[in-house]
Amino acid sequence: MIIDTLDNADKYISLHPRFAKAFEFIRQQNLETIQPGKFPIDGTDLHASVSLKPGYNRSEAKFEAHNHYIDIQVCPAGTEEMGWKARANCVEEKEPYNAEKDVTFYKDKPDTYFNLKAGQFVIFYPEDVHAPMIGTGEIKKLVVKVKI
Repeated sequence: MIIDTLDNADKYISLHPRFAKAFEFIRQQNLETIQPGKFPIDGTDLHASVSLKPGYNRSEAKFEAHNHYIDIQVCPAGTEEMGWKARANCVEEKEPYNAEKDVTFYKDKPDTYFNLKAGQFVIFYPEDVHAPMIGTGEIKKLVVKVKI
């Protein structure tokens, strides 16, 4: 997992061949006005979505991990709380792996929580189990899915 500001995104583009294009897409958006929807970038290898949904409390948050995609998650406005735990330390699946959606849900609880604020991003790799969308009121979120 990596957390940083969008101003520092160039420091991370060497970590994956698709990160440069992913961060270019993010920079081209007006994050304050971007509307919910799906955004193709490079076929199934790189695509984005924006959602606007009510936040969860910690006990209701979905705790998930992906096998074939890296998530670059951006909080366009306000604050979003997230939970994290190393996948190697998770012991109980809530639902088996869903290949169509590339997601496994876990019953485990996060080891740590952090706030993501406007202008920041987090990168979740397959070894990162994460609980996004924690907060009150509606949360706008931009997620870029990067094929491994």
